[in-house]
Amino acid sequence: MTETYLRDFHRRHTGATRTAFGHLAARSRQTEYESSYHALATLVPNSHERQSVLDLACGDGRLLRILCDRHPPRLRLAGIDISQHELDAARATLPSSVLLSQQRAQHLSFEDASIDWVLCHMAIMLMDDVEQVLGEVSRILRPGGRFAAIVGRTFLLGPANEIFADILRTVAKTDTPPLSFGDRRTRNEAGWAELLRAGFGELHFDDIDVHWRPTPDELWTSLTETYDVDQLPTGTKERLRHALLPALAPLCHRDGTIHTGWGLRRVLARNV
Repeated sequence: MTETYLRDFHRRHTGATRTAFGHLAARSRQTEYESSYHALATLVPNSHERQSVLDLACGDGRLLRILCDRHPPRLRLAGIDISQHELDAARATLPSSVLLSQQRAQHLSFEDASIDWVLCHMAIMLMDDVEQVLGEVSRILRPGGRFAAIVGRTFLLGPANEIFADILRTVAKTDTPPLSFGDRRTRNEAGWAELLRAGFGELHFDDIDVHWRPTPDELWTSLTETYDVDQLPTGTKERLRHALLPALAPLCHRDGTIHTGWGLRRVLARNV
């Protein structure tokens, strides 16, 4: 059911993840990145040795494009996604040397111990059977190969998060409960440690903030391309918008913008 919805969402909103994150700087405690995609891409070392990288749930190819630009032509790049619409968008922007294919992460076609890096941007926390996904990742990674993912940590940064969550609960309380995505263990470090206990070591976590200063209307437009809001009936969306915009007004600065953004986490592990 969730995969059917995700395919339909990415048919209607192809490139939504790039739209949300691709233009915003990201920052950990130690480092500032051009975007959250770059927080993954910069992990892959510059090396004269050829390396293979798989982008798991590659979407419209933004991460692969960054890797192409940073490492020509030393990387052997591949991307998989369940959405053919996203893959078609990726194909239009990437060189023919990048292998793209429609696959489920639970059943990867790659050979055992054939990949040096598996990267995943804002997707693995949505996947069903995440233990099977991680088993497949471990299978295709070479010994010592690395898995790295950007996942959600908190929804919005700052007081806008609590305002949005409270209003959403109120206006949607009589609606059919929305689909629940993924495994709850992907939402915290302890859960990740449990999930990666078999097959991985050298776990490392970084909190990454993606700061953004939208107007309330710009924030609302972005929220309509999130899964939580997209699933709402049309009438509920309108009630949410009419309640949310005035509630956000006290947060506006003189220029009409709000200090908010997205709270992310980077997960890094070594295949054993």
